[in-house]
Amino acid sequence: MPAVSKGDGMRGLAVFISDIRNCKSKEAEIKRINKELANIRSKFKGDKALDGYSKKKYVCKLLFIFLLGHDIDFGHMEAVNLLSSNKYTEKQIGYLFISVLVNSNSELIRLINNAIKNDLSSRNPTFMCLALHCIANVGSREMAEAFAGEIPRILVAGDTMDSVKQSAALCLLRLYKTSPDLVLMGEWTSRVVHLLNDQHMGVVTAAISLITCLSQKNPDEFKTCVSLAVSRLSRIVSSASTDLQDYTYYFVPAPWLSCKLLRLLQCYPPPEDGAVKGRLVECLETILNKAQEPPKSKKVQHSNAKNAILFEAISLIIHYDSEPNLLVRACNQLGQFLQHRETNLRYLALESMCTLASSEFSHEAVKTHIETVINALKTERDVSVRQRAADLLYAMCDRSNAKQIVAEMLSYLETADYSIREEMVLKVAILAEKYAVDYSWYVDTILNLIRIAGDYVSEEVWYRVIQIVINRDDVQGYAAKTVFEALQAPACHENMVKVGGYILGEFGNLIAGDPRSSPLVQFNLLHSKFHLCSVPTRALLLSAYIKFINLFPETKSTIQEVLRSDSQIRNSDVELQQRAVEYLKLSSIASTDVLATVLEEMPPFPERESSILAKLKKKKGPGAVSVNELEEGKREGGELNGGGERGADTSAIATSNASTPSPSADLLGLRAGPPVTAAAPSAGSLLVDVFSEAGVNDDGFLRDLEPPTESSDSLLAEGPGDSDSAPTPPPSVVSEEPAPPLPESNELLNKFVCKNNGVLFENQLLQIGIKSEYRQNLGRMYLFYGNKTSVQFVTFTTTVTCPGELQSQLNVQSKTVEPLIEGGAQVQQVINIECLSDFSDAPLLNIKFRYGGALQNLTLKLPVTINKFFQPTEMLSNDFFQRWKQLSQPQQEAQKIFKANHAMDTEVLKAKLLGMGMALLENVDPNPENFVCAGVIQTKAQQVGSLLRLEPNAQAQMYRLTVRSSKDTVSKRLCELLAEQF
Repeated sequence: MPAVSKGDGMRGLAVFISDIRNCKSKEAEIKRINKELANIRSKFKGDKALDGYSKKKYVCKLLFIFLLGHDIDFGHMEAVNLLSSNKYTEKQIGYLFISVLVNSNSELIRLINNAIKNDLSSRNPTFMCLALHCIANVGSREMAEAFAGEIPRILVAGDTMDSVKQSAALCLLRLYKTSPDLVLMGEWTSRVVHLLNDQHMGVVTAAISLITCLSQKNPDEFKTCVSLAVSRLSRIVSSASTDLQDYTYYFVPAPWLSCKLLRLLQCYPPPEDGAVKGRLVECLETILNKAQEPPKSKKVQHSNAKNAILFEAISLIIHYDSEPNLLVRACNQLGQFLQHRETNLRYLALESMCTLASSEFSHEAVKTHIETVINALKTERDVSVRQRAADLLYAMCDRSNAKQIVAEMLSYLETADYSIREEMVLKVAILAEKYAVDYSWYVDTILNLIRIAGDYVSEEVWYRVIQIVINRDDVQGYAAKTVFEALQAPACHENMVKVGGYILGEFGNLIAGDPRSSPLVQFNLLHSKFHLCSVPTRALLLSAYIKFINLFPETKSTIQEVLRSDSQIRNSDVELQQRAVEYLKLSSIASTDVLATVLEEMPPFPERESSILAKLKKKKGPGAVSVNELEEGKREGGELNGGGERGADTSAIATSNASTPSPSADLLGLRAGPPVTAAAPSAGSLLVDVFSEAGVNDDGFLRDLEPPTESSDSLLAEGPGDSDSAPTPPPSVVSEEPAPPLPESNELLNKFVCKNNGVLFENQLLQIGIKSEYRQNLGRMYLFYGNKTSVQFVTFTTTVTCPGELQSQLNVQSKTVEPLIEGGAQVQQVINIECLSDFSDAPLLNIKFRYGGALQNLTLKLPVTINKFFQPTEMLSNDFFQRWKQLSQPQQEAQKIFKANHAMDTEVLKAKLLGMGMALLENVDPNPENFVCAGVIQTKAQQVGSLLRLEPNAQAQMYRLTVRSSKDTVSKRLCELLAEQF
């Protein structure tokens, strides 16, 4: 940049700034500013033309006043005029003013663009850099439209100076991030990639930031960059600190460029070319070797630069997961950092080793550091480091060390920070279940867990131990004896009372032979805890009492006395009162055989995935439980992993969190099924008709709808009265071909994207209403056909078809419709829907009938869209953005920028986003004006996690919608559907 001459000091500006600083009060400052604004305004409006120096000085003062927080509503034209100056300082001030004060909607934008074009076409590198900096600082869509085609040409031109190339690369990166659809590389791709070979290191550093961003969006287009990146990395790694003097930072050659190169390589799989792969492995080995060398400087900057390259290299080694030697060496290097005096290094080492532990090549090497990690868990002062240590212990656990790790985690739980206790409890419960060597150890561990951290033991944990005890005959007696002893403690957590009440109610007879645990002693022990418990626990204990009457007839009178007491039979809580009355009556009038039948022992629970795993995945995301770990757990856990997912009330509690198994990987870590509110129906009645003959019940008519079990013979079993589904149309209309969909079909479908009920279609003859609800991958739709005339509709038939690929993506069954609709009457039709895989099209509904002898034939699109199968998923801000970054593959994101079609009302936006079926996450996005949502699309084939971000711009009346999903077709379809709603 040219030197600023002595005369450019702008004494008037210095005096003004000094006056502002010397003001004793806010009022004095405002007075001085108003005086100066009046003076500047008079100068700009005066008859005497101002020279460049004066314009620059006054524009600078306006800029300073703006930075103090005052509004500036004039001076913009003078700033634009400065752009045409040939003096650097005047042009610089003009660009600075424009970058800060001029918005993209300004009327001056055309003049500004012309001035920028003039500077870009001039061959003055200083002016070109100023123009590029202005474009990047403003970064608006208008700027991208004007210059996105020009900047790549400047970037790759052979006669462009290096400083201009650097600015051009970073300017293009800025425009690509704000308007990716406008920045099309096309013919420039190969030439941009070859900037990695540029002799100027600054150009390479700037270009690699651009190439990395472009590679994440279009990996195939830029895959040639891999060999060039490896070549450049090899030259840097093998160079001495004196070879790159201008780019050596505390004896480390080009550390920023090295990290960027390593990060770029993480966008691609290992190179297929043997020579390139060998050279890359050699580079990684050299980096690991240099980490072992004694430091060349004691300065912290030296170690930071050196370690930054090392950790990025280890991330690349983990990403490839194909070089056993490198993985073990990386693990050993991280092991040395575990005892480093620098806290940040210990944290990073623990975090990286968590990932290494999931690799089959390095798992054993990670296990050798178990004592160091346990020590870190006990002695680290920083809670975040202790949490990473707990994560690593969880990741490195297997059958050989499970008892040791579980014992250490239980020990740590007694003093653990409250913020991580719930997560620790889940991990201990999962490890105890997955690697149990015998069931008695598992029962002891979970009961100990409840004793130590009862407040943090979720329902899933104690549900799980009960499921396993019920499924295993050999552990039932031991479990009954153990909980009986645990309940004798003076201070007993309520979760222990729940477990004790359930197990003793089922298996108390197995320990009743011992006088110390006779039936009456068991009952008195449980009842002594009754008054201390919450209502749900008291309800469970009442169920245990009636079970006691069946198991131990000698306790009948004592228990009846308790049930008959005013505190029970007149309890203010309706649930407790009803149980007490019904159990008392049942025990009084039922015979022994009837009582034994009604209160028989609970049957074994069906085999399903552990709900604790699902809860931990929902809480922590994919980093907590990888797919490999789940598969390993299924192999090694044996039968112990196979309990069902029902709740734990002895009267068939209906509050469990069952999770539906899926053959696909849970890429977002969001898989957790919704609460199951009833026992699973039989295969013959999966879709239970809960409508009365009178019409539709509005209170959630799918509350009894369950997902299909693996034993189901039919994907969509017939509901009552559905045996005539898919009828053959009458001969009078079957010969007529279905009409093509109405032109307004897409518009009608879009009306129902964010709602389930309403009028689908209406003309002078017919009105079609719709009411629907969805549960996981199943849906039920009720169509209401209303005859608006006074004349009968005859031979009325409807046919639902799935065109093309939709036949393999949706399973649709429809109930027959009455062929005759009287004038003014209405008939209804039931349609059952099962989502087999993600889809884009909609089923077609063809309606044919005769009105006054004339055939009416019309076809509509049924409003069945992929978002109807969303399960909302709550998550915190850190979890959201962590998963957002994980879904960074170009094909996983769909983005659309569009003009608002309706008034930008916040409450309406929230209602529409909730209507989409996703969870609207509050206080997650740093910008409170933005909306973010999360959910999982449930299909039979797989579950697709999806994240959404909607960024409204009220000033421009525009939206930017970004959807990221673990499946590209889902992202694109959701983006298309939602863009039509706003």
